[in-house]
Amino acid sequence: MDTAAELEPGSDGEHGADASASPVRGMSLWPPPRSNRHSGRRRRKVVITAAVLAFLLLLGAGGYALWKFVLDGAAAPSGDDDAPVSAFEGSWSGQMKQVDTNGAPVAEWDAQVRIEEGAERGSTAWTTFSCSGTLELSARDGDRLVYTYSETSDPQERCVDDSELTVWPNGDGGLDSEWASVTDDGTRMVSTGVLE
Repeated sequence: MDTAAELEPGSDGEHGADASASPVRGMSLWPPPRSNRHSGRRRRKVVITAAVLAFLLLLGAGGYALWKFVLDGAAAPSGDDDAPVSAFEGSWSGQMKQVDTNGAPVAEWDAQVRIEEGAERGSTAWTTFSCSGTLELSARDGDRLVYTYSETSDPQERCVDDSELTVWPNGDGGLDSEWASVTDDGTRMVSTGVLE
């Protein structure tokens, strides 16, 4: 049996005479495996960032949809009270009574209105004043249609160039109407009447 002295490095024991004092017993030609401790964190950060971005995108899209819904809801009524377009189509005429901002009578005049099929456009003639113009639908508010009037003829220069006509069915087969305009000197004039 070998003694302790024979097992010392450098002796003729089992390690041989060339054994080194280094604790490294062997060397691998392959690099050690990489730690996935940091790449796991990176993956989690990417997943969390993607989830947060997706949430913000959905939140923004939902906010935009809500904003659009509220805006469209405010601009266009539900349609429950809307009169059918056919109730407005055709030729109408009647007498209008005009008042100033204080309600004082200014004039009475005859109007002829023609609303085209689909009620998007029309034309009008103010026969008392020899004026005429075109109508273009600018808004619908429940059973009321609002038209923008643009003058095309005013040989005596007695009419307002631009005004607004609002019409709605009156239940008797005619249209109640209101013309609103602002004169050149800034006075607001309103004329009301029934078109049949």
